[in-house]
Amino acid sequence: MHIRRATVQDMDGLMRLLRQVLMVHHKGRPDLFKPDAEKYTPEELTQILQDDTRPIFVGVDEEENVLVYAFCIFQQHINNNILTDIKTLYIDDLCVDEKVRGQHLGSTMFKYVKEFAKESGCYNLTLNVWALNESAMKFYQRMGMDVQKTYMENIL
Repeated sequence: MHIRRATVQDMDGLMRLLRQVLMVHHKGRPDLFKPDAEKYTPEELTQILQDDTRPIFVGVDEEENVLVYAFCIFQQHINNNILTDIKTLYIDDLCVDEKVRGQHLGSTMFKYVKEFAKESGCYNLTLNVWALNESAMKFYQRMGMDVQKTYMENIL
């Protein structure tokens, strides 16, 4: 597998994996996630691909098929009243194609993104995990991540 920045040519592979993520969330929380929706329109995704503050990385095979992706966002709160000015790389989404899971592609991508964050001068790497996705929580714990905060709800 080769990891690189995503391009417009990766659009179909990115959209396919985004749908896989959506279905994990829909099956776990159908009250919140629509079954046949798209997280991004092709136009929105094209804009994100051109935005250096929102790098997307893909792991591809020899035929350039997208096997894994990581959508990232640089975050920084300059001159915030209570937060320090640290630079963070937030992983908005990381997905391994369901056809190739179990081959350590996710951990390879995570380590790549972590190194990218260090090289970019980031203080930390953050992400959110839905409680319904226990396998993802365990994966991120194995990658050395710790709980920073907990987001809670009360359904009325």
